[in-house]
Amino acid sequence: MNTTTAISAILTLLAGIGIFLIACQMMSTNLESASSSKLKKLFEKASKSKLLGVGIGTVGTAAIQSSGATTVMTIGFVNAGIISLEQAATIIYGANIGTTVTAQIVALGMFGSNAISTTIIFSAFAGIGAFLSLFAKSNKTKTLGGILTGFGMLFVGLSLMSSSMGDFAALDGVKNFLASVSNPLLLVLIGTILTAIIQSSSVMTSIALAMVVTGLIGLDQGIYLTMGSNIGSCVVAIIAGLTSGSNAKRTALIHLMFNCFGVVIFLLLGLLANSLSSGRFNYGSIFEGLFPGAPQTQLAMFHTFFNVFTVLLVLPLNNFMVKIARKAIPEVKSSEEKSSYRLRYVDDNMLRTPPLAVSQTKKEIIWMSELALENFDRSIEIITKMDFKERGTFNKVEEEINYINRALVDFVVRLSEKTGLSEHDHIYLSTTFRSIRDLERIGDYAENIVEYADDLLKTGDSFSADALSEINQLKVLVHQLYDKVMLAYKSEDISYMAEANVVEEQIDDFTKMMEDNHISRLSAGVCTPNVGAHYLELSSNTERIADHLMNVAKSIRSLN
Repeated sequence: MNTTTAISAILTLLAGIGIFLIACQMMSTNLESASSSKLKKLFEKASKSKLLGVGIGTVGTAAIQSSGATTVMTIGFVNAGIISLEQAATIIYGANIGTTVTAQIVALGMFGSNAISTTIIFSAFAGIGAFLSLFAKSNKTKTLGGILTGFGMLFVGLSLMSSSMGDFAALDGVKNFLASVSNPLLLVLIGTILTAIIQSSSVMTSIALAMVVTGLIGLDQGIYLTMGSNIGSCVVAIIAGLTSGSNAKRTALIHLMFNCFGVVIFLLLGLLANSLSSGRFNYGSIFEGLFPGAPQTQLAMFHTFFNVFTVLLVLPLNNFMVKIARKAIPEVKSSEEKSSYRLRYVDDNMLRTPPLAVSQTKKEIIWMSELALENFDRSIEIITKMDFKERGTFNKVEEEINYINRALVDFVVRLSEKTGLSEHDHIYLSTTFRSIRDLERIGDYAENIVEYADDLLKTGDSFSADALSEINQLKVLVHQLYDKVMLAYKSEDISYMAEANVVEEQIDDFTKMMEDNHISRLSAGVCTPNVGAHYLELSSNTERIADHLMNVAKSIRSLN
């Protein structure tokens, strides 16, 4: 009978963990999708203020219910150079406070044994959310349904885990074994290992809560298991940092140092208090006195206290922590970092936070457009002044544009396969392939213009004063078009696209006028056929550049 009970309890525990993990992922994905724009703005406000960084990490993690996602997101931003290592460290500290919200929610769901329990009430949200997701027409309602479903499933999983703990509590062998495990270091180690395997401190903390509530372990044992879960949660950050640059690795190391520092301090304080009071004074007795008759609240509140207190201790030492991380991981460039080029706003770590990755992809495309326009300006500068001092820079930027074209398309392909994206995000991503290609073609046309300059240099020819004036006027029109196109693209406002259309028509008219003027100059013998051919080719290439810019603007049509 004991064997059957044990097997049943193990299977129930596995089922509960599985449902709990899926629920966490579902909640995190949908909450992130619903709040992606606000989260992006929140992270962009990261500054030199340590408290602001902690606040951003706390609120961001509480919003998406995943410290792992916040940590990976932060590592991605550090790797992309968007925030400094010092700023990233404070966000990581805040994420540790934000993750305690999950434990507080789980503890809340364990009340109500004599009436309808809060676990049953909260579990019902899974059904409500499922109906919303299935029958809703708007994306916002579907996302809300996903959030409610994940929230409800969280308590379904918790119920199964609690049930399995009740079964274990009926087994004398299990109770006697767990009672014998009282060494704080061993409990911290067990919590660390189990969390590293599960890769979710929320699951480990919830299991510890269930074990304490069912009387399977004491509050002090649950406290040390929870402390260990904080160290185990660093595994996600370490894995993310291993595949990234030096600063990303340092961020992961700071996360590990932070949690280890907190655990060591609390272990020493616990040992000191226990020794001075001859075993009568410990963390369990403190929180039992503060929250009598509510073991779930006692453990959840300790979890929050532990992280808040550790942040208060470490925050003044932030610069010292960063200094240690820099010394431990010197600036040794990886093969990827040795490359002259990299994506500026996205990296593979951001694939773990798809909605934010979409907004960063848009930034990358805007950056690519800026590079393309800069090279167009260089090409006009070279051919009108026959000054080739910027030729080296031009070639490097053209190579960078080609690199972004390949790397960003690959990133978008993998991002498009991720779940948790809204319909708007999916549609936007489908438009990016054409936009990236259009911007790459602008770079190619600028390269053609530089090649015309090379040919003019060989033949010793040059444009007439009138031709040079017309080329510069055309350049001004292209800049006007670019400004309208980017306003439309950034704001997804069709009214700006209408304004861009007006400028694009002006460019068409102007290039036709350039062709007529060229014929007149050719007839008058002002220019040679070779110069005239390159003049017309430049005009034609610039007109095509305008067409590609308009294609970028037109991509927003499908988003409205």
